Amino acid sequence: MRLRAYCRRVAREKKREFRDWEYWGKPVPGFGDTRARLLIVGLAPGAHGANRTGRMFTGDSSGNWLYEALHRFEFASRPESIARDDGLELHDCYITAAARCAPPANKPSPAELERCRPYLAAELQLLSRVRVVVTLGRIAHESWLRTAGWWAKLAPRDRPRFAHGAVTRLPDGTMLIASYHPSRQNTNTGKLTRVMWHAVFRSAREMLGG
Repeated sequence: MRLRAYCRRVAREKKREFRDWEYWGKPVPGFGDTRARLLIVGLAPGAHGANRTGRMFTGDSSGNWLYEALHRFEFASRPESIARDDGLELHDCYITAAARCAPPANKPSPAELERCRPYLAAELQLLSRVRVVVTLGRIAHESWLRTAGWWAKLAPRDRPRFAHGAVTRLPDGTMLIASYHPSRQNTNTGKLTRVMWHAVFRSAREMLGG
């Protein structure tokens, strides 16, 4: 209820620079190629990004970083994502998130993540060809592990750790790559640089070939 109320309030009040937009203002679905071998899992829609445009990682600085990298490594037809109808296509890649509604201060509660988990689980069931998973931030990392079942299957000491660039081969052959989230807090402070960021997607491309 808190997340839905927040999404609607943001869509109603808007941000000054987007006052002419009709905000999406509701849960944001995943986006991409349903036969994808690369899965990207983020935290949640941005209040004035995906909550405005209705497409994951679209309309904010995090999305600018993501789609530039996806285009660079041939997972996206264009280097930027502006709106749902901009013609952008993803190739062999699907983008989703742990939470489906924009949370206040970008911090969904554990209970809210739990309530959103069935939607991520349903996507994982449909995305049967995924071979490489990139998790953006610790919360997304742990949410994917829980949803995919590895949190319960693996002993605590064997669970893939979260650290930028950490790569884990899971028992079923899936490759998991952990990354810092391309939030302004990380990119503006230099915690995440372009070199570090591109290395993640270069690794994904090399794992998948091409």
